Amino acid sequence: MRRFTALYMRLDATTATKPKVAAMRDYFAQAPSADAAWAVSFLCGRRIKRLIAGPKLREWVAEAIDMPMWLVEESYAAVGDSAETMTLLLDEIGSSEAGLDLPLHEWVENRILPLKNLSETEQKARLFGYWRELPTEARFTLNKLLTGAFRVGVSRRLVTRALAEYAGIEPARLAHRLMGRWQPTPEFFERLVDPEDHGEDAAQPYPFFLASPIENAPIETIADLGPAGNWHAEWKWDGIRAQLIRRAGECHIWSRGEDLMEGRFPELEAAAAALPDGCVLDGEILAWAAGDSLPLPFARLQRRIGRLKPSANMQQKHPVRFFAYDLMEHEGVDIREQPLEDRRARLAEVLVGIDERIALSESLAAGSWDELAALRERSREFATEGFVLKRLGSPYRVGRVRGDWWKWKIDPFSVDAVLLYAQPGSGRRSSLLTDYTFAVWDGDALVPFAKAYSGLTDKEIRQVDAWIRKNTKERFGPVRSVTPQHVFELHFEGIQASNRHKSGIAVRFPRIARWRTDKPLEEADTLDNVKALLPPNEWAEPG
Repeated sequence: MRRFTALYMRLDATTATKPKVAAMRDYFAQAPSADAAWAVSFLCGRRIKRLIAGPKLREWVAEAIDMPMWLVEESYAAVGDSAETMTLLLDEIGSSEAGLDLPLHEWVENRILPLKNLSETEQKARLFGYWRELPTEARFTLNKLLTGAFRVGVSRRLVTRALAEYAGIEPARLAHRLMGRWQPTPEFFERLVDPEDHGEDAAQPYPFFLASPIENAPIETIADLGPAGNWHAEWKWDGIRAQLIRRAGECHIWSRGEDLMEGRFPELEAAAAALPDGCVLDGEILAWAAGDSLPLPFARLQRRIGRLKPSANMQQKHPVRFFAYDLMEHEGVDIREQPLEDRRARLAEVLVGIDERIALSESLAAGSWDELAALRERSREFATEGFVLKRLGSPYRVGRVRGDWWKWKIDPFSVDAVLLYAQPGSGRRSSLLTDYTFAVWDGDALVPFAKAYSGLTDKEIRQVDAWIRKNTKERFGPVRSVTPQHVFELHFEGIQASNRHKSGIAVRFPRIARWRTDKPLEEADTLDNVKALLPPNEWAEPG
């Protein structure tokens, strides 16, 4: 725990990339494999499933230091981080360094994980002992692991870079090895950093190549990319980015979030049985009925996402298709370095005669950027979000590498709405009212329709916070209702009908675009205006 705590402190002490990479590289060079495996897991964002609820942990802290629970909760509200609050308060109890020399893997495997099977009385007794065995910094690290909030400002890409520097392996190879269903064992870490090639799991996906955004770009900026004929354009679908893997006679479907979606889309797995063995397709899962020319609303796909074993009735009501963008592996050979047009040609050959539930994503031919721009303006007619532009000749890279792939999205939906409720944010914003609920007019009444917490500058946040505190009408726990007065322009990516919301609608990815200090309350949008943004078939969704 001593070595891992020192790593955490080094990472937490800087925002610069090189020192973070150096800190991780130094750690991997010194740590035993059993510890390094768990460190990789935590640094890559994997969490221990929360074993004890945060309120219960704070309750035990209150008992350990003999402090009223209300004061502990007020401290938590002021600090905004449960692990940090607990650590600060626990400074009042005695500590030693008895637990520092216990390796990280023993802390996790023999102390933290076994808490799951203990009674609350035993859990509390164990934690009281653990807290007393560690000095402040190590106690903070332990609390971070217990609360599942182990964030240190490093991305998986930085972790990969540090491991690559330590092991002397190409970052792309290491990124591939970090994909899939590995467990943090010593054997895994040793294979991870072994310079020699070794057999991969037949279900192992590749790292995804992510397109970089072109934000609000005029056509002149797009033209800087060079002749339109040098680019492959395709629709940017609104579904689940996924890899469809056919290896060793089996099919595996992985989401971009590295979720193995086994059994969730059995119709796609059945269709994939006709694919040649040793191929990996990159594409998008969409809700799409047979014979339709357009995808169904995203809400239909949402019905399928959480179903581990969808019934035949569910599959019939909410059908799906896989639209393939790219071919990453062919006949068991990694072909990501081959030019895009060659991969697409092979992909088209692979999909000949395959069930229509697995289809080739359309290539959009255009003679000029002006033609593409005109087609992009019609994106919503085709139930898409715009284009993805891919440079001809480009390889399939790892992560978000700028230059070869761009997403050229249509402008978001925009609504002017009234601030109605507010509550404190989290983390460094826990002492400020930054999470807002907005409403639109329905006749003479204001009806809540969206929540947003991002988009304002720090200065604007402080101004809005001060105004809310002076104009609070009622309080409902942490939530405050305010006098309707201020109008904000909200942007969002999608809209759908919803029986769960009073307004009858739900929006996707709402954020604040600007504070409309120039607009009076009466000129905010109406609910009818918002409903007019719904796709024509949105209300016809089956149950």
